Amino acid sequence: MDISNKPQNPASSKQLAAWCLYDWANSAYPTVITTFVFAAYFTKGVAVDPITGTSQWGLAISISALCVALIGPLLGAIADHSGRRKPWLFSFTLISALCAMGLWFVTPEPGSVFIALFFVGVGTLAFELGMIFYNAMLPDLSPLRKIGRWSGWGWGLGYVGGLTCLALTLVAFVQTETPWFGLDKEMAEHLRATGPMVGLWMLIFAVPLFVFTPDKPSGVGFIEASKRGITSLIETFKHVTQHANITRFLIARMIYTDGLNTLFAFGGIYAAGSFGFSFEDLILFGIGINVTAGLGAASFAWIDDWIGPKLTILISVTALTFLSSALLLIDNVFLFWVFGLGLGIFVGPAQSASRSMMARLAPPEMRTEMFGLFALSGKATAFLGPALLAIITDAFASQRAGMASIVVFFIIGALLLLRVNDKD
Repeated sequence: MDISNKPQNPASSKQLAAWCLYDWANSAYPTVITTFVFAAYFTKGVAVDPITGTSQWGLAISISALCVALIGPLLGAIADHSGRRKPWLFSFTLISALCAMGLWFVTPEPGSVFIALFFVGVGTLAFELGMIFYNAMLPDLSPLRKIGRWSGWGWGLGYVGGLTCLALTLVAFVQTETPWFGLDKEMAEHLRATGPMVGLWMLIFAVPLFVFTPDKPSGVGFIEASKRGITSLIETFKHVTQHANITRFLIARMIYTDGLNTLFAFGGIYAAGSFGFSFEDLILFGIGINVTAGLGAASFAWIDDWIGPKLTILISVTALTFLSSALLLIDNVFLFWVFGLGLGIFVGPAQSASRSMMARLAPPEMRTEMFGLFALSGKATAFLGPALLAIITDAFASQRAGMASIVVFFIIGALLLLRVNDKD
């Protein structure tokens, strides 16, 4: 690895801790809004019926993912020439937080469907675009030898932050007879309030990054940076062979990330259908797997710096392959909890080490652009895993057969990663 990739003046531990705290701040959005609470409220309490609601929600998230894939690399290329990343990150954080707050106006009636999907779609788009600039800051802040641990600590802190916000939401609003502030359950105010709470959570805990964490010096003006960014991105695609190693990594990550995304999207359905999990069981299991994922990301942070991100990812994906296979072979509920929670230990490192590997591989002058392509690799084929799972499930009339497709993604992703050189 070229040591010229290290920052000239690494940030202090305080400044890096402020960078990590942003993970704590923004993880409340996917945890509370798109995974546990608001998504369920929309499908069951707002949409005409749960099936239609699930379809509408999935379409909104898919459209936002497509927009991220299309414009993320371009914005990253522009930012590389304009220099500073914090203004971009601030703008997208503010948009995402305001959209979360706007969910308060989603009343429990089909007439609120459009406003719900608008705020969720735009908020999710802003959340994902903000992550491009947040991730790209890491190699400018951390010494090369410590990138793995800071990435892992940030990722682990994100899991804890998301779950802390979720726990507070459940205690204060969702699972209590008397919600705080005298909210009216009949009008679902206790569920609608989760949006403003997430928005405030994001804004409050993002402050340390914007106050303490340094940014790159300003470059050229926006118009000129846009011209250069567009030209740079076109040249990157035209001469993709010059970045063949990064391309191989992004393709490998795209495949095993499809497996991870499909696992999270359908894990609850599999638990309910094959093991009889109730809604309360699914909430507890979701919290549990997020806890183990956070512990895994934080624990493997040192290992990443010790053995390198490539080997860390390979160990994680290999473990995910075996644990996923075990879940397909067992019928015992207790063993499902054991192997299922065990999965989380390796989900976190696979994600955090992918970020640190991108930080190590990206040329210094193209880091934000490359993290835009990193975001693209996580979205471009997001449809593939669910589609293949659905086809196999229908063909064999078996949930287990469909879930087995996830193992295939892990194996192919690991094999492709073997061809990536992380030593240059």
